[in-house]
Amino acid sequence: MTLSALPIRRALISVSDKTGAIELARALAATGAEILSTGGTASLLAGAGIGVLEVARYTGEPEMLDGRVKTLHPKVHGGILARRDRADHLQALSEAGGRPIDLVAVNLYPFEATVARPDCRFDEAIENIDIGGPAMIRAAAKNHDGVVILTDPGDYTAVLDEIARSGAVSADTRFRMACKAFAHTAAYDGAIANYLSSLSADGHRNVWPDTLTLQFSKVQDLRYGENPHQSAALYRDHGAPAGTLVDARQIQGKELSYNNLADADAAWGCACALPSPSCVIVKHANPCGAAMAVSTHEAYSRAFATDPDSAFGGIIAFNAPIDEATATAVASRFVEVVIAPAYDEAALAVFATKPNVRLLALPTPAGATQRDMKRIGGGLLLQDADAHRVSADDLKVVTERAPADAEVDDLLFAWRVAQFVKSNAIVFAAGGRTLGIGAGQMSRVDSARIAAIKARAAGLDLAGSVVASDAFFPFPDGLEVVLDSGATAVVQPGGSIRDDSVIAAANARGAAMVFTGVRHFRH
Repeated sequence: MTLSALPIRRALISVSDKTGAIELARALAATGAEILSTGGTASLLAGAGIGVLEVARYTGEPEMLDGRVKTLHPKVHGGILARRDRADHLQALSEAGGRPIDLVAVNLYPFEATVARPDCRFDEAIENIDIGGPAMIRAAAKNHDGVVILTDPGDYTAVLDEIARSGAVSADTRFRMACKAFAHTAAYDGAIANYLSSLSADGHRNVWPDTLTLQFSKVQDLRYGENPHQSAALYRDHGAPAGTLVDARQIQGKELSYNNLADADAAWGCACALPSPSCVIVKHANPCGAAMAVSTHEAYSRAFATDPDSAFGGIIAFNAPIDEATATAVASRFVEVVIAPAYDEAALAVFATKPNVRLLALPTPAGATQRDMKRIGGGLLLQDADAHRVSADDLKVVTERAPADAEVDDLLFAWRVAQFVKSNAIVFAAGGRTLGIGAGQMSRVDSARIAAIKARAAGLDLAGSVVASDAFFPFPDGLEVVLDSGATAVVQPGGSIRDDSVIAAANARGAAMVFTGVRHFRH
């Protein structure tokens, strides 16, 4: 039997995160529900003037083992697990002196927050492994036909509103809360497994645990994947910091596709690595134009000029709010997605005339480090995100001529863009804008040739430009291509066994070259 609606006659509230607990208990008590609680939660509620029955009084058994055992009792778990459609269950519960518990509001000891502290001790971590809480959550979720389980304070208001409207909680809500509860305990157990399996025999905590448990929640189904014959969905990583693409708010436009999101992520990452205001245009996960300027309008115009053909139907990211002039320029051409921190009202009015353009708004991120994941056959590659930022002080001059100050500025700009170009990556730049980009070639010299060809096709002069290479030049031939094209300064990681011959080639041409000591392979 499935109960269509469940009145709340008795609620057990025992929470580590006490956000909203008083309001929840007060509202339930106002409907006549009996409130059971434990320890600190019971004290909090009583202090707020709410009538509360402590679980120890309800069970007749005091807490023991310094609070390790509080709710592990037949009257508690029987009250949660008894099926309301089974007379024998209800009779057994009554004979044990228990009563049905219709709502359970429980969240768990802050294990993840505890072990995230650098000074966390092992014994402290162990004491923050909740036992009774997960048991109650799982019991209530299992018996959701007769019990409401609340693990997230963010759900309290909606459930209370439902009770206020109908006097009960619907079967649909109970099922959704049960699903959420099992996900909650799964994540909790996963965090414990991740922590414990990261510890070596001497207590040292390793970066990569032996067992890795991750959790994602679905944001939306997508129309299809990279191609129409592939199904796809977007998921949110529970471990990701705020300010990532999945937090973007879609203001207008068609449904986002798998490829839209992948390209938007690349564009947003590159834009956020550049000074503000800047614009980055991406096509097939590669920047095809990037520029910084005094306004978003000028930045867009300069970025677009790098490769107008590739910019057709591209993904455009800005790291500053968009105004009407910028919107007018962007909307005059075919574009799939625009992403920016904000849009003024005039800009929104312009884009409204192009209803298919997908507009995303996302405040610039705080810069928290993430981890990158890539599936391979039968497994997962996991690494720290490539968040390394090179400054002028990090550059090592290896040629007879040092770059001029203006060249240094352009070298750093080109280097930041090259980080987001698929390897092998070559980026020509000058005056805070890209002039030619060569991406994804098997040979670095071919990437250099393609970058020069694309610049010439766009009518851009490479004389006096600078070049960034995401990894070292293994031979002088790639360097010769960019110098022959007009470049006067080069930034590269260095580290090749042929560095000396590459440096000699630069000196022979009077070019400046700097090493970063860092490479930015992007596969």
